[in-house]
Amino acid sequence: MHLQFGQYPAPSHVIAHLSDPHLLANGVRQYGVIDTEAGLARALDRLAHVSPAPQALVFTGDLADKAEPAAYHRLRDMVEPAAEAMGAQVVWTMGNHDERAEYAAGLFGAASDEPQDRVHEVAGLRIVALDTSVPGYHHGDLEPRQLEWLRDVLATPAEHGTVLAMHHPPIPLPMLRAAEIIELQDQHLLADVIRGTDVRQILGGHFHFSTYSEFAGVPVSVASASCYTSDPAPVKRFVSGVDGHTAFTMMHVYDDRIVHTIVPLAEAPEVSGFPSDVIAQVEALSPEERREILSRKDSPFNNDFESHEPRS
Repeated sequence: MHLQFGQYPAPSHVIAHLSDPHLLANGVRQYGVIDTEAGLARALDRLAHVSPAPQALVFTGDLADKAEPAAYHRLRDMVEPAAEAMGAQVVWTMGNHDERAEYAAGLFGAASDEPQDRVHEVAGLRIVALDTSVPGYHHGDLEPRQLEWLRDVLATPAEHGTVLAMHHPPIPLPMLRAAEIIELQDQHLLADVIRGTDVRQILGGHFHFSTYSEFAGVPVSVASASCYTSDPAPVKRFVSGVDGHTAFTMMHVYDDRIVHTIVPLAEAPEVSGFPSDVIAQVEALSPEERREILSRKDSPFNNDFESHEPRS
């Protein structure tokens, strides 16, 4: 971990939350326009430059747009080497566009029509991948046996608590009313299971835009898709998917809190900045020197800041 410049210690865990890659086989474009593979490639490229590197890549569903075996094969070919280079585990989660048999065969080597619920351990942080898919439908639900399984898992607390990863997030949708029709059903049943447990965070996808809420006393973070974005403020449209604003979310876990940061995928021109070799110079300063040089308004650093050339 790097030297901390502020008053907080380094996070105990760094997690990358990605969602809805919607990969298609044979170079087919989503809606004839969206290159979903290119979107995932941009996300992985951005992640390769994140420091410190994530310990896990959590994908919250809709991995393959049409559940094609070739799409799951391509997904693994892209993600697993990138994750290995980062030293990160990969956590897959079922979505409504995934099909259980193809998902299980493509990602875990054995076809199964059973719910795809799994438990992962990341340096004492438990991540539960919960299958909220309903065969033949786009809305979400959890079977009674899944809820009992989750209750049994949560009966024993994890060292650093638990994160639930699920495709259908249990939150209201004031900015995307159409998605209320395909939301997670009977959410109160899940609330009864997780309330008062060591669940610290719920991660979701499905909606194709970033949003946040709380459920049963637990924070909920929904990641944007890497393929396209649902416009939360469309003009004279009931639903509007746009080719832009794609992103993933970084999650930094501390002993007493979790911090989420949205990382856009699109490149943007730099208008100000300094090269990375400045970091070592800043680390070499004392805390008092850092404050005087970087915080004081009339310091040479701040007076000269606008004269530094941005990256071309």
